Amino acid sequence: MFIETEATPNPATLKFLPGQDVMGARGTADFTSAEAAGRSPLAERLFGLDGVARVFLGADFVTVTKSEATDWQALKPMVLGAIMEHAMAGRPVVLDAEAEDDAFEDSDPADAEVVAQIKELLDTRVRPAVAGDGGDIVFRGFRDGVVKLHLQGACSGCPSSRATLKHGVENMLRHYVPEVIAVEQVDA
Repeated sequence: MFIETEATPNPATLKFLPGQDVMGARGTADFTSAEAAGRSPLAERLFGLDGVARVFLGADFVTVTKSEATDWQALKPMVLGAIMEHAMAGRPVVLDAEAEDDAFEDSDPADAEVVAQIKELLDTRVRPAVAGDGGDIVFRGFRDGVVKLHLQGACSGCPSSRATLKHGVENMLRHYVPEVIAVEQVDA
C-alpha cells in the first residue's frame, strides 16, 4: 500500500491519501479530540500517537492536525504507519454508517428556496475545492441574509480560512444569490 501525502494551506495539517475510500459516500467525520473519536477505530488509533490534535476523515483522504509542540518529521512516519496498518488489517474506519450530524441548521422555513440555492452552490463549487485542501465546509444556517458555515479538517484553524470565507465563498454566494449579505464562520 502506498499512501501519498499533500501539504494543506494549514501548516499544522497534512493530508494523507491512501489510494482507497476512507469514508466514501458516507460523508465526512471530524474529530477534535481522542474522546470524540469513539466511533472511529482509525481516529482512535491516530489519536494514540503523541502530538495528534485533530483527525478529519474525508471520502478518500485523512487529514491530521498536529499540536504546536510536535514536528512533522517525527509524526508523519507514525501517521503513515498507523493508517497503513489499519487498512491492511481490514478494520472499519467508523463503527456506524452515519456521517457527522449535519442536521443542525438555523434557517427560516420561508427561506427554503434560498437555502436550497446556497447548498447547491456549496456542494458544487465550494466543497470540491475545500476537499482538495483536506477539509470540508458544512452549512449551518441562513438568517437575515447571513450564511453560517462550519469549517472542518485542514480548514479548521487554517490561517487563511477567514479570508477564504470572506473573499471567496461570500463573494461567490453574493454574486449568485442576491439575498446573501454576508458569510460567518461558526464553530459547530
